[in-house]
Amino acid sequence: MTVTLADLNRLGPADFSATIGDTFELAPWVAEAAHAKRPFATVTDLHAAMMGAVSAAPRDTQLAFLRHHPDLAGRAARAGAITDDSKREQASVGLDALSDEEFARFHRLNDAYKAKFGFPFIVCVRRHTRDSILDQFERRLPNDPEAEFAAALQEIFYITRLRIAPR
Repeated sequence: MTVTLADLNRLGPADFSATIGDTFELAPWVAEAAHAKRPFATVTDLHAAMMGAVSAAPRDTQLAFLRHHPDLAGRAARAGAITDDSKREQASVGLDALSDEEFARFHRLNDAYKAKFGFPFIVCVRRHTRDSILDQFERRLPNDPEAEFAAALQEIFYITRLRIAPR
């Protein structure tokens, strides 16, 4: 069931958060903070309020938020233990149907990335193919931590904008 922007503008805090809380991966606090900014004239305004909540959060909260994102083609994804949005997004480029060799490559890259940056590799899958995601891994691994932190937040902007667009 699609909930319209008008519907969202009428919802109380709990229902608002329950309806769009997973837009920002396992971070209902983002929707809770955005709720206070209602009513939203456009979906862009809603998304800006949600991104504003992330941007205004303390660095440790932002880092915890990044750490809650699932690995691409990771064990949680293989076990189906990720949000429905993440399942659909990863399946859209075949990350749910990798060979054992492909899975092992993603696993190695995920591990190297997390070891270096302290959070999972985040990319807007819907803007890529399986091969371009692997290219992004290789391109971004040499980044410094500050550049990569900013890149991860930018990718979240793209991911969440596409998730919230149907409203």
